[in-house]
Amino acid sequence: MTKPRVVIVGAGFAGYHAAKALSRRAGKRAEIVLLNTTDYFLYLPLLPEVAAGVVEPTRISVPLAGTLDGVRVVIGEADRVDLQNRWVGYRSAEGDHGQLAYDRLVLSVGSVNKLLPIPGVTEYAHGFRGLPEAVYLHDHVVRQIELAELAEDPAEQRSRTTFVVVGAGYTGTEVAAHGQLFTDRLMAQRPHLKVRPRWMLLDVAPRVLPELDQRLSVTADRVLRRRGVDVRMGTSVSEATPDGVLLTDGEYVPTCSLVWCVGVRPDPFVAELGLRTEKGRLVVDEYLNVPGYPEVFACGDAAAVPDPTRPGQVCAMTAQHAQRQGKLAAHNIAASYGQGTRKSYKHRDLGWVVDLGGKEAAANPLHVPLAGLPAKAVTRGYHLYAMPSNRARVGADWLLDATLSRPAVQLGLVPANAVPLESESPEVVRRG
Repeated sequence: MTKPRVVIVGAGFAGYHAAKALSRRAGKRAEIVLLNTTDYFLYLPLLPEVAAGVVEPTRISVPLAGTLDGVRVVIGEADRVDLQNRWVGYRSAEGDHGQLAYDRLVLSVGSVNKLLPIPGVTEYAHGFRGLPEAVYLHDHVVRQIELAELAEDPAEQRSRTTFVVVGAGYTGTEVAAHGQLFTDRLMAQRPHLKVRPRWMLLDVAPRVLPELDQRLSVTADRVLRRRGVDVRMGTSVSEATPDGVLLTDGEYVPTCSLVWCVGVRPDPFVAELGLRTEKGRLVVDEYLNVPGYPEVFACGDAAAVPDPTRPGQVCAMTAQHAQRQGKLAAHNIAASYGQGTRKSYKHRDLGWVVDLGGKEAAANPLHVPLAGLPAKAVTRGYHLYAMPSNRARVGADWLLDATLSRPAVQLGLVPANAVPLESESPEVVRRG
């Protein structure tokens, strides 16, 4: 008897954990196929530490093969779903086209950089959603510091040592916090550079980390300002040019570096499915089923999952929600084959952690506000717990960074044109 096939599209937090949970629950009863553009699961929360040279890129890249027992991994990008005939079309890394028939389908394609209609941003800004963007930013920062040291014009020095981060949410705050420490270390290695690098953090919101508890916001704001980050709330970019950015308050800031961290939007692939969406996300019920297609499930950033703690609203795009929803999708798929009973999505807010670099962090585990070293311990403990693999390697990088000087070189592996802001696959380097 042929085993039913479950196809999971996307190996982010939702897809990876759906595959892992399903292999444990129904690995012998079903064929599980995971379709993803890369052969690894990316632990996104540590991307700022990759950009700052604290953690090596391979540490947060968890291989799919070897960590997902019983799961067949197909490397390719989904480009079509035939809901009537139940198959997924995809394009492989070599450009070949293929199809995967399914009995159950999990759509967990995730999200990409959020775009705003601001002149010049798509041309001169770079996002921070994938590993190529983090590697590019690391090289770019080192390159600007090196060029600033060689520059004789003070204006050019200031421009090259000014780094503008737009978006004071979780990602942007961590990028600016780690970035200031990183460039201070680079400056200490270059005695001929007399201008201290300057990081700016902009957001139209009234405070840093507007989506989190205000106590975390106050802690992060205090650390950033004390470190020297130029934090400007209620301010954003109205235009980007090759030589700088024009702010909404009228000030022009000469810079060669514009990092775009304003948030994410559902993968554009969702809009091509012909299914009902809410703000670009697939509409699903509390069991993660797509209405009208009981064999199709959606979870993570691509799905508008009803939030039981906020009636009438959907869950935010967070890793915590995505991971839990992926596990629930696996449970309900197993239930659809008679293994247990299906469950609706429920969650409990366990708190947040924000790593601010050095010995600083902000956290509220179980809503207990922490700062400084206690928060740092909780933050790093949480990341080690949440990572599916590579824990020892990440811990070793943290130990080495705390005890040894941090090497910083630009390898030039990811050119600027390979990581455009307007990309449907920020996890893949654009060719040509």
